[in-house]
Amino acid sequence: MFARLLCLSLTVLLAACASEKPAPATQPVAVAKPSTSRLDEPVPANLRALTGQISSAQGFLPAGSEVELALLVIDQRDRPQQLLSSEKFTATGQALPFRVVFNPEAFPAGARVELHGRVSQSGQLAWRLPPVRITQPDNRALGELHLVRAP
Repeated sequence: MFARLLCLSLTVLLAACASEKPAPATQPVAVAKPSTSRLDEPVPANLRALTGQISSAQGFLPAGSEVELALLVIDQRDRPQQLLSSEKFTATGQALPFRVVFNPEAFPAGARVELHGRVSQSGQLAWRLPPVRITQPDNRALGELHLVRAP
């Protein structure tokens, strides 16, 4: 009798787990804007920041595209050796302001440090940022950086 009750309980449990979940109600997807309040927040005293704006040749980035910026140590063969900082943003359909915060103590003296960037649309690389050389571990406004089409 106990074995039957146990089998029946397990069968009910498996049936409950196998049932399909109701489809979520579709709601319009809101495009996340970069938090201007986050961009306006002061950088902690022990950190530094690179700031600027990214745009394409058309002057804007398609809404919803993914933007990644990385501050990298590059070796003599143009290979990345160390990641110092990275930020991800979602484009809003306009030029995109950015801020990349990094620890100046991790900035290697005499090494080649560059800011690299890429923009992906639907998982495909669409644009890239030509490397921007960063020579000092200081706060720096880079101005407007223009992306080029990825091959």
